[in-house]
Amino acid sequence: MLRKDLLFDNGGGSKHRLDFKKIRDIDKLLLISTIVLILFGILNIYLCTKGDYGFLYAKKQFIWMIISLVALYIFISIDYRVFYNYVPVFYWASIVLLLITRFAGTVVNGARGWLKFGPISLQPSEIAKVAMIMMLGKMLEEMDNDINNFKNLVKLSIYAGIPMIFIIIQPDMGMTMVCFFIVLGIFFVAGLDRRIFIGGFAALIVVVAIVWNVGLIQDYQKARITSFLHPEANATTTGYHLSQSLISIGSGGVVGDRPSLYNDGTSGYAAQHVPEVQTDFIFAAIAEQWGFIGVVLLLIVYGIAITRMINIARTAKDTFGSVICIGIVAYFLFAIFQNIGMTIGLMPITGITLPLISYGGSSMLSIVMTIGLVLNIGMRRKKIRF
Repeated sequence: MLRKDLLFDNGGGSKHRLDFKKIRDIDKLLLISTIVLILFGILNIYLCTKGDYGFLYAKKQFIWMIISLVALYIFISIDYRVFYNYVPVFYWASIVLLLITRFAGTVVNGARGWLKFGPISLQPSEIAKVAMIMMLGKMLEEMDNDINNFKNLVKLSIYAGIPMIFIIIQPDMGMTMVCFFIVLGIFFVAGLDRRIFIGGFAALIVVVAIVWNVGLIQDYQKARITSFLHPEANATTTGYHLSQSLISIGSGGVVGDRPSLYNDGTSGYAAQHVPEVQTDFIFAAIAEQWGFIGVVLLLIVYGIAITRMINIARTAKDTFGSVICIGIVAYFLFAIFQNIGMTIGLMPITGITLPLISYGGSSMLSIVMTIGLVLNIGMRRKKIRF
């Protein structure tokens, strides 16, 4: 029987096109807020890099936006249940990429976490993050959501742990934390027993202590992570990022200080003094440029996107769809809290970027892919009567 949500080309091979009967059910607020966040990110990437690089970083991010929107179209065109059948392939392919990265990857900021193909750089851990969410969703559906069965929990933990082990040994503690809190969010919503949660946190403390002391994390990385406790004591060394970030955020005031918006020769304080301002510390530049009001508006847009994703998760027609939504919600909540927290001295400094805002093609692509799946799930949460 021909499915009415997919249009097939009879000439050898299949072609998927968006069904306009279903496009009417797309969550417009989620789609619009996603695009707004991406465009606002590109604007701020340009403002904080134009002094030294002109349009270079903004242009690269714009190209990745086009690629991501194409991926978004694909991911909302095909019924997400089709992806369900290929989740194991996607998952193990991402593990293979992580394995290749371990031996042939490029070192960036102390972590061997990138693969380079000419001018294109790919971060396999971003792909593994999406694959892990989808794999957990598929497994929970096959288990009828019986997460408190010991055998099921062990199996889920193994599949969640495999990509995290490869990411830990890069070492990329930021992405490891992201994956952990994604799994934590999924397990919590799936109904994991509270006693197991307590045991899990105890195990996490042990693992962190081991990783911290066996040499996987270099001394300079440890110093950077712990510098938030006493930034003033190391303002010119390990606390330099944070001290300059705080100055930038404070200078923004209520309405912001936007010299880079009006003067081609000036990029603002954050752009000139905060390292990695277009990636990890872009919030400092945003707070300087747009002030408290701009930050509040940014958080409102994030809030709209997260609320819509939670709504889709609650009304999804199956466990697979619900888990995908919860996974991306957990990612957004943790990444936003951690990224902003580290720029204002409330959280340790890690390499966690601000979703859809920070510079990074692999990150944008993976996030937009998952948002495409969430939109797909929302469009197909109820059957259409013809």
